Amino acid sequence: MKLVLTPGMGIGPEVTARALSQMRELPSFTVMGDGAQIRAAMHDAGVSFVERDDVCECPGVCIVDTSGRDVPAPVAAIAQAARACIDGHADAMVTGPIHKAKLIDQGFNYMGHTDMLGSICGEDPVMAFVGGAVRVALVTTHIALSEVRDAITEEGVRHTIRTAHRALVNDLGLARPRLALCGLNPHAGESGQLGDCEGAILTPVVEALRRENIDVRGPISAETAFMEAVRGGFDMVIAMYHDQGLVPLKALSFGESVNWTIGLPIVRTSVDHGTADDLVGTGLADPSSMTAAIRLAMEIVDG
Repeated sequence: MKLVLTPGMGIGPEVTARALSQMRELPSFTVMGDGAQIRAAMHDAGVSFVERDDVCECPGVCIVDTSGRDVPAPVAAIAQAARACIDGHADAMVTGPIHKAKLIDQGFNYMGHTDMLGSICGEDPVMAFVGGAVRVALVTTHIALSEVRDAITEEGVRHTIRTAHRALVNDLGLARPRLALCGLNPHAGESGQLGDCEGAILTPVVEALRRENIDVRGPISAETAFMEAVRGGFDMVIAMYHDQGLVPLKALSFGESVNWTIGLPIVRTSVDHGTADDLVGTGLADPSSMTAAIRLAMEIVDG
């Protein structure tokens, strides 16, 4: 198994090195990014490594330094890692956090990993998360709350549900995944009394997809969807907007949940946290999410 890790920025190199130091078995890990930062983190964590120019096939850890190029080292690492997966030289990529504002100031043209990877792969990916017993996929992501209603379309909801269904079947081996579609409004619109999104958009999509033999229920209130998911009643919750999906998931499993990009022709998982610049060098950064991201990528690759 060959995995490419892009530690990113801030605490990324540190949590990557500490996660690797705690793994009992090391397949082939290629770590791409700012070479100086990655080497220092590996030394501090006691992880042995070699250095290469591209993906390494030998067991253990090798470092590819992507600094000194036309774009910042973390961005170059993401692009090289994605290309390695597309070309079949790596089985999956696992990413650490990036500081979007800092990168945008340096010419980064995307809102984050998901948008960049979608552009590289020529696909429309869906942002999903795994945390303990709960999985969540998002219909809309990084937009203002005031813009969410207008951004919800039948096509977008249908794409999210179909993508989630395929990922659960093809990547996790669930024969008939059970999906819950959250309503946008409180109480899923209260039969139209609290908004028209549910009746005008969500219900027709659910009815159409159930005719395609996709087991999706809804629209139902978000609190009901997550309570049932925690109890094992759903394999994934489809949330309408960022905080509707991530607040309950992170309340349940922050630090151990994983960002999982679905709908790509490659496997990509990531940590659920940011760069936490104030923790750099303190030894307090928790590697649990990186460990979970690595393990989920390995689980998907193993089939």
